[in-house]
Amino acid sequence: MKIICVGLNYRRHIEELKWKEPSEPVIFLKPDSAILKNNKPFFIPDFSNDLHFEAEVVLRISKLGKGISRKFAHRYYDSMTIGIDFTARDMQQKFAAAGLPWELSKTFDGAAPLGKFIPVEKIPDHGKIDFRLEINDELRQQGNTSDMIFSFGAIIEFVSKFYTLKTGDLIFTGTPPGVGPVKKGDNLVAWLGDEKVLDFFVR
Repeated sequence: MKIICVGLNYRRHIEELKWKEPSEPVIFLKPDSAILKNNKPFFIPDFSNDLHFEAEVVLRISKLGKGISRKFAHRYYDSMTIGIDFTARDMQQKFAAAGLPWELSKTFDGAAPLGKFIPVEKIPDHGKIDFRLEINDELRQQGNTSDMIFSFGAIIEFVSKFYTLKTGDLIFTGTPPGVGPVKKGDNLVAWLGDEKVLDFFVR
């Protein structure tokens, strides 16, 4: 399985990073070793001094597909959750300033905690999903999928031009504004609509 991630998909997040709005989805991949399941703790790696959280809606692909039209994209995922795209911001900024690929800042072991998946049938309007992240009982990120630059359908149409989507693949669809650093002892709790799907500690 593969983890496909979309960067820079919320305008206010782009503004807080002071980057340019993309004309097409910005895509990178994470390895399956990045996944953290079952609310296991996330251990801060020793190669970064500025580790940031990015909460995102994650789609789980349910059948094989290639060259998928966006109007049929909803047929290719069966559930969703919230995931955290952990980012070593200091590494990312260093690589970006040098014009180098910045995958290492986002693809290390444990960099993709995943919450409990919710069947799509329980989510009436995929274009207007509220989600949020609380850290130590404080609201840190709040978003709605209606604010995405590229919708679920647009993302699936775009990535399926390049990759065959397979059952079990995951798509991280981008983060809203409010990203920031984590420290040891932090408790991250994420909600998809009114359902708590993720609850873990940073060690």
